[in-house]
Amino acid sequence: MRRAVALGVMLFVGAQPLRAQRAPALRQVDLPHAYYWREMYVPQVTSGPSAVTWSPDGTELIYSMQGTLWRQRIGSDTAAQITAGPAYDYQPDWSPDGRTVVFSRYAHDAIELELLDVASGNVTPLTANGAVNVEPRWSPDGSRIAFVSSVYNGRWHLFTTAPSDGGAQHAAPLRLTDDNDSRLPRYYYSKWDHYISPTWSPDGKEIMLVSNRDHIHGSGGFWRMEARSGAPLRELRYEETTWKARPDWSPDGTRVVYSSYLGRQWNQLWLMTSEGGDPFPLTYGEFDVTAPRWSRDGSRIACISNEGGNTSLWVMDVLGGRKQAIVPRARRYREPVGTLRLNVVDGTGRSLSARISVTTPEGRGYAPDDAWWHADEAFDRAERQFEYPYFHSNGAAELTVPAGRIHVEVWRGPEYPVFRADVNVPTGVRVTHRITLERLDNLPARGWWSGDVHVHMNYGGAYRNTPPHLAFQARAEDLHVVENLIVNKEQRIPDISYFRVGPDPVSSATFLLLHAQEFHTSVWGHMGLLGLGSHYLLPEYAGYPNTAAASLAPTNATIADLAHEQGALVGYVHPFDTKPDPADTTAPLFYELPVDVALGKVDYLEVMGYSDHLITSEIWYRLLNCGFRLPAAAGTDAFPNFASLRGPPGLVRVFVHSGATLDHRSWLAALKAGRTFVTNGPLLEFSVAGRAVGDEIRLSAGSRRLTARVGLRSNVAVDHLEIIGNGKVAASIALRGDRTAAHDTISIPVSTSGWYVLRAYSDRAELPVLDLYPFASTSPIYVSVGDKPARSADDAAFFVRWIERMEAATRASTAWNTLAEQAAVLRTLAVAKAVWQERAQQ
Repeated sequence: MRRAVALGVMLFVGAQPLRAQRAPALRQVDLPHAYYWREMYVPQVTSGPSAVTWSPDGTELIYSMQGTLWRQRIGSDTAAQITAGPAYDYQPDWSPDGRTVVFSRYAHDAIELELLDVASGNVTPLTANGAVNVEPRWSPDGSRIAFVSSVYNGRWHLFTTAPSDGGAQHAAPLRLTDDNDSRLPRYYYSKWDHYISPTWSPDGKEIMLVSNRDHIHGSGGFWRMEARSGAPLRELRYEETTWKARPDWSPDGTRVVYSSYLGRQWNQLWLMTSEGGDPFPLTYGEFDVTAPRWSRDGSRIACISNEGGNTSLWVMDVLGGRKQAIVPRARRYREPVGTLRLNVVDGTGRSLSARISVTTPEGRGYAPDDAWWHADEAFDRAERQFEYPYFHSNGAAELTVPAGRIHVEVWRGPEYPVFRADVNVPTGVRVTHRITLERLDNLPARGWWSGDVHVHMNYGGAYRNTPPHLAFQARAEDLHVVENLIVNKEQRIPDISYFRVGPDPVSSATFLLLHAQEFHTSVWGHMGLLGLGSHYLLPEYAGYPNTAAASLAPTNATIADLAHEQGALVGYVHPFDTKPDPADTTAPLFYELPVDVALGKVDYLEVMGYSDHLITSEIWYRLLNCGFRLPAAAGTDAFPNFASLRGPPGLVRVFVHSGATLDHRSWLAALKAGRTFVTNGPLLEFSVAGRAVGDEIRLSAGSRRLTARVGLRSNVAVDHLEIIGNGKVAASIALRGDRTAAHDTISIPVSTSGWYVLRAYSDRAELPVLDLYPFASTSPIYVSVGDKPARSADDAAFFVRWIERMEAATRASTAWNTLAEQAAVLRTLAVAKAVWQERAQQ
């Protein structure tokens, strides 16, 4: 799973009750894996177009772009903005009579449907249910609107409503689809069926939709039903789609256009009959073409493409395939605007790339027309109305903003201070603001190089990323190493063509881009494989129900051996956001980390990842307490081609002390040796008895005191700075003033073998760190006293119970190709359990 098995018990060191200030966007949706449906289904802001609708006469388009609606005549290069204000507007649909546009508006923590009067520009609400209401579509006669809403039990259902004339109260929406518990073992999707992406038949009697009813994998295939509540559904065709199919029924009623990655790595447009049948592709390319809409005469299709990286709007002829770009070279704004130009430089005046956030007092974001707009996945409602927006810049950015006060924040990784300022932008005026960033520290000058060991260049998002653009994003975050973990997304592996041994050609003397692998099984946990020396490992599936990979074999231990044969490092990624409890028998427990640590197959652990860092640390401490030496790494699990995501590459990063020059093999060797610290903001220095992180101190038997030196520099406030020894707080260092710096010398009593780390963290989230809370930790410094190894009987017994749960789940599973597979897995578990049992008795 993307995040580890959800269990729960209070462990020993730790963390205070956490800090629920950051809450996910759109909490009304009660479905798993929000980072998928939110990006790939629910509309989000992109700097280019994201959805389009035709005028009834086929001469104009209305489309969403940068969170507002725009109107543009085909053949013209001028677009007129038709909605504005402190909200985000998406998914327009033009009524058959041309008088009204229905669209989705994100504001006040909900997405509601609104009606725009085309002549006057007045906007009136269609829904006010506080839910997520999306994909509105007029019926052919204009009497009803079909749409999808989460209002019923937080799940996607299909509704219709009849808008009234003259702005009077509209009829209550009617739910068409049944709430059905499929009882299927779905992985990325709820066990409850969903119903999305409605399109009307030309006679208005039926609706075609996408549903995963009766299927385990994907967002579903195509179904038809009469446009009435409780009507039976008739399946036309099943594909393992991923949210983006969005079918559109042709005006003549015979065909349906939709977006699909059938047999490919990217979505293109396909045609099938309105009765299903065998589809054929309408477009071709190694990029996405989505959101197709027929013109009213059926001769053309408007669609969204990311062929150029950013999103763009195209109209193509169905016969002949001629394509025409709809480019808004000139823009007429609905409200007063000005121009803001930002120049980011260092102390010498040299241009610096950076991450920039520009917002109005309401918290609505703005970005340059040619930038990739991104937004955070969660936010504190007490601080702001919307998610934190940002874009990356090469040092110079120019954008159109509402006239008035504009707030600017600039971030360039943890080695620079955070810049904040309010700028007044008058109507019609270009304001230039110069931003100088002076270093807090220069770690590369001392041989420390920062890296993110868990990035997915492309993974189904709105944009199409490339190595040069990913390098641009990373440099704006002041990141030196990016491990692009190529990975399956259901039936495809979007970045597999980029796999190579050694650095990507975009690399330089101070930046390395590597194309590595995340082994992405459904049961044993996910692993990062860094530095593969030969080939990408296939297939990437185990425990995938109703497929030829339904067996629980191979285990991660087997895959780790294959990776090590290629000279790769193997690590466990995004481990824990809830506390594992082997005593909780309410769900199977398969997570293989303690097995592979016992068998010597794990080279690093993402102590910081898409997880809770303090909870992950507690499990890490248990492993260290039993004598295993496991370095700390950090991987954001970033999806940098997403518009809405949990942070960019380098949100969490590992600093590796690998020498004066940047070399990948040396960097990996130093990572494996534990010469690391991980952080999302605070910078740490730590030594014990003059020895650095990753070192071992050997002492004769007896008690003594060792001198620890600690240092902290941070661009955000920190609440706690602690030395952790053998899983317990050995010393707390007082933080004063703005709590961003400390230097101290601490005397530590030592009488037994073990380990020490320095960690820093805060009690709540702190922007612009787009994470649960600021956190940093060093890898351990190890201490050996006499001939007694580090051991903890309680912690070893904890992992014995964990593996016993895995054995029970393995025996209970029937998803084996042969009994020999099951027996082999049980032997692996037994060997690992014996290791833990031995350590529990020492």
